Amino acid sequence: MPTPLEIRLKRAERRLEVTFDDGSAFGFPAELLRVESPSAEVQGHSPAEKRIVPGKRHVGIVGIEPVGHYAVRLIFDDGHDSGIFSWDYLSRLGQEQDRRWRDYLAALATQGLSRDPER
Repeated sequence: MPTPLEIRLKRAERRLEVTFDDGSAFGFPAELLRVESPSAEVQGHSPAEKRIVPGKRHVGIVGIEPVGHYAVRLIFDDGHDSGIFSWDYLSRLGQEQDRRWRDYLAALATQGLSRDPER
């Protein structure tokens, strides 16, 4: 399992940058991390229960809390804070982020939802 060497929050850019000890490095938009949160609220308890989370285009990360030596909890400015992002999950998300982003946009379109917050 890769372990982060550095985790850097770029608040103004709404990005989280993670560099792993295996040489991989990923830049994650806060929106992607929010809509792919590993929390039960987003993922459900099975793949069939996964929820599409609309309206998060402008979401930011306001805090990062370590969870043991294996994960971080990200605190988003919309109040979501129940996802525990393990090193394995972050590495996998980094490797799959292009596909997951395309799938997310397609799911929004299919359901008639938007990345923009409701007014």
